[in-house]
Amino acid sequence: MSAEAADREAVTCSRPCTPTQTSWFEFLLDDSLLERHLQNLCPDPAPVPLIIQFLEQASKPTVNEQNQVQPPADNKRNRTLKLLALKVAAHLKWDLDALEKGLSIPVLNMLLNELLCVSKVPPGVKHVDLDLSTLPPTTAMAVLVYNRWAIRTAVKSSFPIKQAKPGPHQLNMLNHVQQEKELTENILKVLKEQADDSIAVLEAILGMKKDFYVHTMRTLDLLAVDSCTSNGETECSTAGLKISKDELHCQVSYDLGTVFFQQGCANSSCYEKARENFLKTRELLAKLGARAVHCKIDESRLVGYCQACGVLTGLSKGDDGQSVIYGKIHSLVKSGDYKGIVDIFLEDNVTLSLPNHFRQSILREFFQKAQQGNKTLDEVCYKICICNGVRDVLEGEVISLRFRQLLLKPTKEKLNFLLEVCTRSLPKETASESMKKNMTSFLKNLCLSLEDLQLVFMLSSHELFITLLKDEERVALVNQMRKRSSAINLSMKPLTSFYDMPATASVSIGQLEHQLILSVDPWRIRQILIELHGMTERQFWKVSSKWEVPPDYSSVILGIKDNLTRDLVYILMAKGLHCIAIKDFIHARQLFSACLELVTEFSPKLRQVMLNEMLLLDITAHEAEFEGSRERPPPDLVSRVRGYLEMRIHDIPLRQILGKECVAFMLNWRENEYLTLQVPATLVQNNPYVKLGQLLAATCKELPGPKETRRTAKDLWEVVVQICSFSSQHKRASDGRISLIRQRESTLGIMHRSAFVAFIQKLREPLVLTTLMSLFVRLHSIVRDDIVNEVTAEHLSIWPTSLPNLQSVDVEAVAITLKEVVNHALTLNPTNHSWLITQADIYFVTSQYSAALHHYLQAGAVCSDFFNKAVPADVYTDQVLKRMIRCCSHLNCHTQVAILCQFLREVDYMTAFKALQEQNSHDAMDSLYEYIWDVTILEYLTYIHHKRGEAEKRQIAVSTQWRFEGGGLFPFGPSDYLMLTLRRKEFEVQSLTEFFSHRHHLDNLTSWRPLAVRSHMNGSTYPDTHAN
Repeated sequence: MSAEAADREAVTCSRPCTPTQTSWFEFLLDDSLLERHLQNLCPDPAPVPLIIQFLEQASKPTVNEQNQVQPPADNKRNRTLKLLALKVAAHLKWDLDALEKGLSIPVLNMLLNELLCVSKVPPGVKHVDLDLSTLPPTTAMAVLVYNRWAIRTAVKSSFPIKQAKPGPHQLNMLNHVQQEKELTENILKVLKEQADDSIAVLEAILGMKKDFYVHTMRTLDLLAVDSCTSNGETECSTAGLKISKDELHCQVSYDLGTVFFQQGCANSSCYEKARENFLKTRELLAKLGARAVHCKIDESRLVGYCQACGVLTGLSKGDDGQSVIYGKIHSLVKSGDYKGIVDIFLEDNVTLSLPNHFRQSILREFFQKAQQGNKTLDEVCYKICICNGVRDVLEGEVISLRFRQLLLKPTKEKLNFLLEVCTRSLPKETASESMKKNMTSFLKNLCLSLEDLQLVFMLSSHELFITLLKDEERVALVNQMRKRSSAINLSMKPLTSFYDMPATASVSIGQLEHQLILSVDPWRIRQILIELHGMTERQFWKVSSKWEVPPDYSSVILGIKDNLTRDLVYILMAKGLHCIAIKDFIHARQLFSACLELVTEFSPKLRQVMLNEMLLLDITAHEAEFEGSRERPPPDLVSRVRGYLEMRIHDIPLRQILGKECVAFMLNWRENEYLTLQVPATLVQNNPYVKLGQLLAATCKELPGPKETRRTAKDLWEVVVQICSFSSQHKRASDGRISLIRQRESTLGIMHRSAFVAFIQKLREPLVLTTLMSLFVRLHSIVRDDIVNEVTAEHLSIWPTSLPNLQSVDVEAVAITLKEVVNHALTLNPTNHSWLITQADIYFVTSQYSAALHHYLQAGAVCSDFFNKAVPADVYTDQVLKRMIRCCSHLNCHTQVAILCQFLREVDYMTAFKALQEQNSHDAMDSLYEYIWDVTILEYLTYIHHKRGEAEKRQIAVSTQWRFEGGGLFPFGPSDYLMLTLRRKEFEVQSLTEFFSHRHHLDNLTSWRPLAVRSHMNGSTYPDTHAN
């Protein structure tokens, strides 16, 4: 080996070796590797990228022998990868700040859904419907973590974010970015729709007074070993990482405060809720001190939130001086007391308590209002501008452009106010030398810049000027002014042209564009556009990113050759659509009318577009005005809707939402005959809402005839099944490998499920809702395949009883849609006994027995005048009564089980006797014996108490049999006993209804104690007694 080669080898060997990065598959081969890897000081890969690798690999599709792409297999490898991702998150102690920073919304959504899955959260049940107090600690904590992330993500998405500049991406990368963006938008849409549910879950957590436990790497390992054997350990009260009650409440209160603060823009009462939660957070933080290990709260941001809430609610605490000033300014702005605001700014020039950015924001707000035409604010603007400018001078900051413009040509009044502000802002006793020096320099420069000799004399003779400038400084300043007097006009000309910004075209254009954004007056919008087009040729429809016109119309509007007309049509339509969105129908009608008048002159196509949009406006306005009433719309509106559905004009761009609103409108007003026979076939083919409406109308119209109904119902059934099915999406990379796959809604359906649910929310006609409910009940029964626990509804016989492609139906989507349909229907009519029974069945099959019994009793109450009349036999069938019995049994209300057994057509003695044998009963027990009328049950009750030696309770049972004086059991004969029995049935069910109405509202908050049951027979109230 040569000397040179030996030297090279020696240098190479002396260099430290860079450790190789651990590959994801190595963690599959060694169970203990992950824990050792994460304990390193700087693990490579880091925890968050490791989560991404695990989930990406677990979600990759497979290819079968026929080269067909299949969904990710549910095998041990993929389950282990998902579990590894969860273990990494557990290592991070489920820190949402760290997870949100490194994971995209789709990936974090996938991770938390997997957490819900392994934590055994009941699938298909809304989190708000869960009783968290009865769930295992780790399961309840998984629900909490998911809903915390949901509202945090919804809040963060409302903040404006500067978009990153796109680089030179390749085509396939652009497609991937676009898919990621669409997926993120879909998730955000769902999270925002479910925000109220997430808030309810977090509020329920605050009502629970116990510590929580979150999954650790150990508890997740136990799940991996054997989910059956580890179930007991992971569900016990000490498994996992303990999160104290105070820390949990502190974090949850903060998250609730942020979401309520965000909602305050639309509902001012939310600011009070936000303030309560932030104050509770601050109180708990102070209580926890250094023990606050698991809650991550930005305390400076919390202080800002508290101050803002105090100002907005007018409840600022007296010990916080800054909050008091904020609150005072806020109230002065609302009341229009502008002089008071100027006085506060003058005082703050001495105290320097308000931050500069806040003072500038107040000035900007007033300038905007002045530009909109409020001339009374001109004086306030220049006074606040002077106050802010003097504050900048005292602190040695660069003065603002507005203040510099004001000083170029000040009036005598403005200069006088400026000198007053300078004097009051520089008290002799407390002013520092640096402030005096800054003020002296400012006054000297101002004196040199003034052109009017009268203003110069006014300034130089002021007391403050004489006090701050020494005699020799004043003499030097006068000499300098004399030397420049001959050239002062020439020297000031360039300065004026440079700083006189409002006179320039760019600033004037900016001010006009600002007015264009704010104005909703069609005439004013037209005048502004004429002025703007006179200054420059630009596309002014792009001024605001919030101006959005449906893609169906944008190509037609942007094809207008005249630039002014194009901008005017686009802006009028965009502003009109925005006004409809915020329910400002008056301004929307004015904007659309002006646009219609404009386009009528040159474009028949756009004229028809505007007529269609005005129809949509009138439908929306009618629905909003008569919401909840059954007042028929005016005949003119109905005929216009028919005219739209019959329209056969070609080349007219049509929005699907217009068809959706028209179809919902016609279904709600029972125009089934019209929808079935007179709608053009082309519209049915091109608009899925029209097709869906036609199928619904045909099914509802034919309901009395079973054969015809089955034929039309089958078509509707097939359409809905396709909507509730799912498909797989994949992507093949350039190297031939298949990347991440996602389960998505089927593209074979005529619309997405979210759009379908949104359409259902528009419906109000009971028969249409009953038909849809019936369809989903049958579909739900088929996909669940549980004959014992089936949901019931009307008209089930018209639907098919099987599905050929059962595996492609999304079971969870069917369950959620069914619940949404039922909830929407009961919101419209909470007294429909059939819907109430269906809702009760849904709760029953999902093991929510308290809610189920509550709705069963409500169904009986609404059709019997609160049980003052007999409940129809088709409402309280034996099946319903048996389910009520099972509900009471699960709730440990065993005496009520025995009572309900009497209501069956054939009394179920075996169930009644078994229930009466139970000693741990959560109802009033012997206080309910008066509602037992069956002699056999009473005799058994007497026997069981005698056997147990319970003399007092035995006596109550015996006295129940001898309830009348006269010695005989039934001294008044069979007819009197029958009347007594009927009365007792009524009173018993009334008591049950009252009892479980209370319990249903208390169940999700705290552990309940049974209420005393009121005896309606004699007006007395019995105590709450329990058997031991």
